[in-house]
Amino acid sequence: MELFLLCAKIFFCRIIDVSMSSYRTVIMVKGKSLAASLIAVVEGMIWFLIVREALNFTSENFLETIYIALAYSGGFAFGTFVGSWIASKYAGGMVQVQVVTTSKDDEMIKKIQEQGYALTILTSNATAFSGEKYMLFSEIKNSQLTEYKELIQSLDPKAFVMVNETKHVFNGYIKK
Repeated sequence: MELFLLCAKIFFCRIIDVSMSSYRTVIMVKGKSLAASLIAVVEGMIWFLIVREALNFTSENFLETIYIALAYSGGFAFGTFVGSWIASKYAGGMVQVQVVTTSKDDEMIKKIQEQGYALTILTSNATAFSGEKYMLFSEIKNSQLTEYKELIQSLDPKAFVMVNETKHVFNGYIKK
């Protein structure tokens, strides 16, 4: 029972500290170094305490040692997953979405704007390979990306869509 409780403790503590690490990395890249530093203190403390406990566990039974290692690495793996999910939901930020339509469709532009998204529109000339197209540029909140992609997909299923993370945005219109 003692081994089971230790494995559970290691597993869940690793989920917490690795999730914090993933989130810290994302917000650090976004320029929030003070918040990232504060998270690092807590993360480091959890890591130190749980590693100390894992390494102090002594057993002659090799299988028990494997259980500790599996709990540690399983918590690390699941913490990476949870941390990525948390960062994608709560780290905020902006993304630039570039869409190349399959044709020049003014109705598509109108529907996107009716949904509250601002667009910068460039016309692509016809070539030997295709007719005139639009190139659409939008700056949206990261939290709106799924909704925006679904809108584009419903209007032009074969549109070429490219998404880039944006560090700074000046001026322009952002949907609330």
